[in-house]
Amino acid sequence: MENNEELKAEVVEEVSTDVAQESTVVEEVATEAPAEEKPAKSKRGRGKKQKIETVAEEKPQSEWTENVVQISRVTKVVKGGKKLSFRAIVIVGNKKGQVGVGCAKASEVIIAIQKAIADGRKNVINVPIFKTTIPHPVQAKSGAGCVMLRPASQGTGIIAGGAVRSVLELAGIENILAKSLGSKAPLNAANATLEALKSLSTFGDMAKKRGLSMAEFLN
Repeated sequence: MENNEELKAEVVEEVSTDVAQESTVVEEVATEAPAEEKPAKSKRGRGKKQKIETVAEEKPQSEWTENVVQISRVTKVVKGGKKLSFRAIVIVGNKKGQVGVGCAKASEVIIAIQKAIADGRKNVINVPIFKTTIPHPVQAKSGAGCVMLRPASQGTGIIAGGAVRSVLELAGIENILAKSLGSKAPLNAANATLEALKSLSTFGDMAKKRGLSMAEFLN
């Protein structure tokens, strides 16, 4: 019995020494090997696309403004049948005393508008503006259209309608009284308004014609 107890004690001592040696080896290895860094988790959510910021190039804005007054279908009878096209009436102006009216035809609406804009810029006129209105009353005709224009006080606005209003707005006039006395077709009304604005004259021009100074002309 004593021999068995002695053997058990020796075995326990050997096992405890082996365990102690293994623990020291593990500690040395842990101190020598650096800790592995965990990969950082990406902040992107699943199924979400990354937004790409695009810098929009700023295009220089043109001072000219276009207003499409009318687009009408035109049917022409030819030998093989009927030919369909579109007519566009466009008013072009910079709201600084320059305005023009263009009219063109084409087989497509977009092409007709582009041609009308080009035609309107070719026929631009200069409008004499006194403060925010016209210098004097005027009346003019173009075909069957007849338009009467009268100056108005500050705050009146543009008292007009249809194509006449569009021409006056794009010319840069803010206060005016207008009345269409003839045909109310947009092209006739616009051309009559353009003729009325053409016939306007400034106070300086009238003073030169009479051989007077501006002080004498205006008393």
